[in-house]
Amino acid sequence: MKKAVFPGSFDPITIGHVDIIKRGMKVFDEIIIAVGNNTDKKYMFPKEKRVEFVKNTFINCDIIKIESYYGLTVDFCKKNNTEFMIRGLRNPADFEFEKSIALTNRKMTGIETIFFLTSPENSFISSSIVRDLIRNNGDYKLFIPKGVTF
Repeated sequence: MKKAVFPGSFDPITIGHVDIIKRGMKVFDEIIIAVGNNTDKKYMFPKEKRVEFVKNTFINCDIIKIESYYGLTVDFCKKNNTEFMIRGLRNPADFEFEKSIALTNRKMTGIETIFFLTSPENSFISSSIVRDLIRNNGDYKLFIPKGVTF
């Protein structure tokens, strides 16, 4: 069984995240969506709400598991016996940032990172843009899954 972890803060989950997860489902037998905390970020939504957003998005999907975690993502991967991590790439800056993390993770633990390029129609979407739309009463619903409600 091929298992992968898709880590993120999902503050909130976007249709870009969903696109990456759905493509990962074609490759892996099980995907654990790992909702984490980045100490460098200020969150709009508490972790419990972010987990709820993800659960509502994948409510009837048997191969998706949703968990929250603290600490290093590679430690979470080891605890869950996963050899692969999924990451989405929107642009060259994402690649440069993610490449360093992926190489560090592989050196430390042997965990491989599998990169999926976002679909062109989703390449501009980010949780930070969605949060800005929410704060300023913009039409954020275009960019989040239908199961996410505030």
